Amino acid sequence: MITSQQIESWIQADLPCEYIRVVGDDGQHFEAVIVSSKFSGLMRVAQHQLVYRALGEKMHNDIHALSMQTMTPEEWQAKQNG
Repeated sequence: MITSQQIESWIQADLPCEYIRVVGDDGQHFEAVIVSSKFSGLMRVAQHQLVYRALGEKMHNDIHALSMQTMTPEEWQAKQNG
């Protein structure tokens, strides 16, 4: 069974993250918040494509669903400051 920690590790191995949190309790459906400077200047679709690339075949074979919220560090900071 896939764990949230494994998904975090797989993403971080290919994508530098200032913050990452993946949650999921059934081993197939996960939600993620990913903050990376690599997302700067990219539309959301392109940001998500970077995450999918980091996960590679695991996204097709091991992870049934991944809902993600991607942000730049600036967006993350603004969200934290409310």
